[in-house]
Amino acid sequence: MTKIKITQKMKSTAGAVLVPVLIWLAAVSGVLSATDEKSKDLWYQNTRETNPNIVIVGIDERALQQLGPFSEWGRMVIGDVVEILNRDEAGRPAVIGIDVLYSGTTNHRTDGHLASAARVGKNLVTACAAQYGSALVEQDDSHFYMDDFAVLSYEEPYEELKEATVQGHINAMLDEDGVLRHVLSEVRLEDGRSIPSFSAAIAGEYARRMGLAPPQKPPVDARGFWYLPFSGSPGDYDENISVVDILNGAVPPEYFKDKIVLIGPFAAGLNDQYFTAADHAVSMYGVEYQANAIDALLKGNARQEADRILYALLLGLILILSSLWMRTKKPLRAAVWAAAVAGGWLFLCRALYEIGIVMPLLWVPLGAAILFLTSVGSNYMRAAMEKHRVMSTFKRYVAPEIVNEILKGGQDHIELGGRLYDIAVLFADIRGFTVMSEALEPPVVVEILNRYLSLTSACIMKHQGTLDKFVGDATMAFWGAPLEQEDYVMKAVRAAVDIIEGSRKLAVEIRERYGREVRFGIGIHVGPAVVGNIGAQNRMDYTAIGDTVNTASRLESNAPGGAIYISREVADALEGRIETESLGNSIKLKGKSEGFEVLILKGIVPQA
Repeated sequence: MTKIKITQKMKSTAGAVLVPVLIWLAAVSGVLSATDEKSKDLWYQNTRETNPNIVIVGIDERALQQLGPFSEWGRMVIGDVVEILNRDEAGRPAVIGIDVLYSGTTNHRTDGHLASAARVGKNLVTACAAQYGSALVEQDDSHFYMDDFAVLSYEEPYEELKEATVQGHINAMLDEDGVLRHVLSEVRLEDGRSIPSFSAAIAGEYARRMGLAPPQKPPVDARGFWYLPFSGSPGDYDENISVVDILNGAVPPEYFKDKIVLIGPFAAGLNDQYFTAADHAVSMYGVEYQANAIDALLKGNARQEADRILYALLLGLILILSSLWMRTKKPLRAAVWAAAVAGGWLFLCRALYEIGIVMPLLWVPLGAAILFLTSVGSNYMRAAMEKHRVMSTFKRYVAPEIVNEILKGGQDHIELGGRLYDIAVLFADIRGFTVMSEALEPPVVVEILNRYLSLTSACIMKHQGTLDKFVGDATMAFWGAPLEQEDYVMKAVRAAVDIIEGSRKLAVEIRERYGREVRFGIGIHVGPAVVGNIGAQNRMDYTAIGDTVNTASRLESNAPGGAIYISREVADALEGRIETESLGNSIKLKGKSEGFEVLILKGIVPQA
């Protein structure tokens, strides 16, 4: 079976895709749908100038006070109002719409009076209504399915009024959050009839009577709804005209000439009020809602909700591309991108709205903000992990104080390819270890070796050195890099002295347990060397290279057990602070010309 190697880059890319996918799933599942709808209301619903050719005659508080409860009016009062409005044939309204459902017969005289008044002007549109709910529906192939938007019942004007008028349904369908935003284009009945909306019936009659082109049928969603751009807020269409003003002649009938007159409830007690997309705080009367819908149809302003599948695909593409782009960017650039995506989306949505398409608004700006925060958090976590990795790696070689300074200074202190430093280099090797390893069992040899190497690393760390490497039973360390250190040569010498002193104590224990004795030979030299990440792309070591390193190694290889050999450069750097004994040029170092002086470090001069 072929094993697929998952790289860090692959993990990072997968993480960058996971977050937008989660945001996308939340969006398409309908989470925050109410908030999304409200954001659309704020962005799209900018009420404009109302249509002066639409006039509301209210069944208002004044009418109720003067004429009594609306239920006691019968149909005589509305018949009188229609009759007065149509009295002058030359000054009649173009259309009269009655936003009240007059289904069923009540009183022959009053029913007949309203129907007779309707026949005079032939400009009356009356209301009908359907009740929707869930029902089991049979298909042509005798299969059944549950329709959750089926017409359960339908009410229309009594027969005499129906024959004298045009009908339109007055169903006001609220969204899930209780806000009215849409218009149901038509009611489709089982008998094959299609009943237009009240607003569509009035707009069509108005265009016909005024010699205008018929209003275009608005584009609708799968259930037949179109999005209503409100031209007026609650009260904007109210001219404070009551039915009693028509009855007592306070408003002359000629005022309504060639206009659309809407007669409907305009009092709180008549329960025909809705919160709409135009205003969530102040309710709008149903007759005002109809006025807004009529205006939208006459002006061709009806809007269509965007296709959900296309929106989902576009949202997913924007989120994934934004996430992939922002994941490696610094916070400022990521913030600029998130702001550009959010602002660009708002601009695009507004432009599409002006040509009739309503796009969901919330999730692109919200997603961009979430992805920005995720990017910042991811970069922070990545930096923290990198810091931890660097710290964990360097603490194996370098004293903690130096690691902290490296992290403060950033990567300038750890340049790839290395930098030239003046450093002190120490090599320590165990004398007699090879003979001992041949005489003892391997586990014992490993235990002893680990004890000695632990001793050298502890002494090096104690004096803030960089532990370069272990080579068999030898240890290499240096001072003066990757950070400049004060008195770094003395730190190397002190570490060497501590190693020798520690090895004496350890040697006693090893001799008592195993009958063997080993000691360290140490060499120290100071000078320039290249320090840095050296090696291949897939395998690097943080190390020091150069003649200074080679010279320290040569000094160590010649030092007998228990001795510390140093160069003249070390002795001169610490003149007066250490005790030395010169061996002159009696020791020949490989690769060194005649005259290279080697000294034995005898001790450190106590400070006063």
